[in-house]
Amino acid sequence: MLVFSRKKDDGIVIGSDIEIKIISIGRDTVKIGISAPRHVTIHRKEIYLAIEEENRKAAAKSISASQLDLIKSLVQKKKK
Repeated sequence: MLVFSRKKDDGIVIGSDIEIKIISIGRDTVKIGISAPRHVTIHRKEIYLAIEEENRKAAAKSISASQLDLIKSLVQKKKK
């Protein structure tokens, strides 16, 4: 992990098209602004983790490998 010390209105550039700017510094919080191209997805970490968990749940509800094998065998039998 790369750690920076920044003051209000200072920034950090990632690559050539992403900029992070320190907007304000409070007692327990730092407000940042992020400028990035539209194709770059940006989420707060807790939102990103929630999305990952929902994706895992959705994947678990999909057809299992054994169910898929059963469907394949039924389709092959029907073709004969």
